[in-house]
Amino acid sequence: MIKMVATDIDGTIVKWDTGITENVKCCIKKLCENNIKVVLVTGRMHCATKHIADILGLNTPIVSYQGGLIKSQSGDTLYQQNLCNDYANKIIKWAKDNNIHINLYLDDKLYVEKDNDFVKKYTDGKFVSYTVCPFSRLKIDNVNKILAIDYNDAERVTSWVEELHKTFPELYVVKSTPYFCEIGNPNATKCAGVEFLADMWGIKKEEILTIGDQDNDIELLKAGGIAVAMGNATEELKKYADFITDSVENDGFAEAMDKFVFSNLKV
Repeated sequence: MIKMVATDIDGTIVKWDTGITENVKCCIKKLCENNIKVVLVTGRMHCATKHIADILGLNTPIVSYQGGLIKSQSGDTLYQQNLCNDYANKIIKWAKDNNIHINLYLDDKLYVEKDNDFVKKYTDGKFVSYTVCPFSRLKIDNVNKILAIDYNDAERVTSWVEELHKTFPELYVVKSTPYFCEIGNPNATKCAGVEFLADMWGIKKEEILTIGDQDNDIELLKAGGIAVAMGNATEELKKYADFITDSVENDGFAEAMDKFVFSNLKV
């Protein structure tokens, strides 16, 4: 019996343009009413995820930064795996040398060097503020992650992932959307975050359902006894799934809950 549902946000329960449907909201409410722990597991900042949890009425901890930070609803830090300062400085130099836009996250705050269309598009509708500042003026410490962005060239982003895997094999580097290359601590993965909470609650792997849509959700699916990929998921992620549900546009999340959770509840 499923006791925990660990879900990605964007492209899984949140449509890219229209938000969360009433069907998905009711589905999550029903999960909570049946004492099933629903956990948001995302690459987003914690501060950009809190309002989603509030909308859904969740009181479970939030796993943000791909698993690099877990905070309770009251704001207590339960788990944190920051990017080493030395590596952070090397990634900043790499980006500068290659004219790559990066978002730098320090203590759950977003910093950029240029106020360009990339950061404006990234923050639009996400309840995220940002500070424009030369990184040379910042104390590079408590780095949650670094995000390299190119909304114009997905193949270029893929090349960054391949390059950084070779240059920094000890780091966690993943393509989280066609336009995002995420760089973080090797222990900052969605799998690690889910496993931490499962251990805290005494929940077994076979009692966990995980669901997502992008390559950064490969680690999420690994943590689940039942691993579900959205119909709109990447082909790579689908290889790790036990089941492929419908797309986010058609409330695939709710379909998966009906199949694997609600059908097994005692009436």
